[in-house]
Amino acid sequence: MWNLIMYLPWGKVSEISAQDLLQQRQDVQIVDVRTRKEFCDSHIEGALHLPLTQMTEANIQALALDLAKPVVTICLSAHRSIPATRKLNKMGYQTSQLQGGMKAWWKQQMPCVSSQVK
Repeated sequence: MWNLIMYLPWGKVSEISAQDLLQQRQDVQIVDVRTRKEFCDSHIEGALHLPLTQMTEANIQALALDLAKPVVTICLSAHRSIPATRKLNKMGYQTSQLQGGMKAWWKQQMPCVSSQVK
């Protein structure tokens, strides 16, 4: 039952503001859980991409995240990143989500990059 509840896109998880993430982004690992198209259209430079639908332990381990370094999960509006944050926390990572998601990041006109869809 816990596994099902963990994936519900509501509830409280630790959050970081867009301004704080901008200041700390060299000190954290960013995991963007949006779709490939969303990620390629606009993402935070240096973010790793792992869609929520593919967030298995094996795929997370393939990212080679550093357990000693905080992780920030990102989605469009801070709903899909809730279960991603819970999953990473359960695996032992110190994880928070971007408060308000990419919508908050864009609203504050923070820097983004785009890439080709593969």
